[in-house]
Amino acid sequence: MNAVNVPHILVVDDEPAITEMVGQYLSEHDFRVSVARNGTEMHQVLQQASVQLVLMDLRLRGENGLTLARDLRERLALPVIILTGQAEEADRVMGLELAADDYVVKPFSLRELLARIRAVLRRYPPCASEAASASADAGPAVRAYRFDGWELNLGLRRLRAPDAREIELSLGEFSLLQALCRAPGRVLSRDQLLDMTRRDADAVYDRAIDVQILRLRRKIELDPSTPRYIRTERGAGYVFDTAVEALT
Repeated sequence: MNAVNVPHILVVDDEPAITEMVGQYLSEHDFRVSVARNGTEMHQVLQQASVQLVLMDLRLRGENGLTLARDLRERLALPVIILTGQAEEADRVMGLELAADDYVVKPFSLRELLARIRAVLRRYPPCASEAASASADAGPAVRAYRFDGWELNLGLRRLRAPDAREIELSLGEFSLLQALCRAPGRVLSRDQLLDMTRRDADAVYDRAIDVQILRLRRKIELDPSTPRYIRTERGAGYVFDTAVEALT
């Protein structure tokens, strides 16, 4: 594989045995791997190289991995997979709500980790992840999308209505709205939306997108039966029919 096209994974973990094992395995499966033991080293790597995904341990010595992951998502649009212990259910739930795209429980299967990394990367266009991990000299990353008074915060995964209410979104609804905001005015097929929003490697029937669209319309449309924002293009897919401003 051409080195330019090799996905770059940043592993943030202070356990040498973990980083060595993960680094070797991912390298054998056509990934480039960098390692950071703490937040300082993580930021150094992000400033020096393009990274496509961050694998983050929540239990770093002297630091809160969840805080680092949340800060990373607020500043950059990079995908994050968190590593947690078997008993840390609260951390997993909070991580998914505030920062992470997925999680893996220690001790974990390397094959499962590889599958989850590949699944998450499929939801992120290469150009978006490259732009997100570029240095500050290349320009700030998108932190939120704004449309018609609505604001979708990517780092916090929150949707704020024009009247300042916080609208609760499921993970699927958030991912779908984010995908639509990335391509306003463009018709997106069900297959495209599936690729941009699926959270695991398993196949999902395309009608699942229709269900998510219906639920999302109920939350953002004044009249869901006559949608103003998410229009159906019969036989083609859906189009987000409104102007979108990317906030940095």
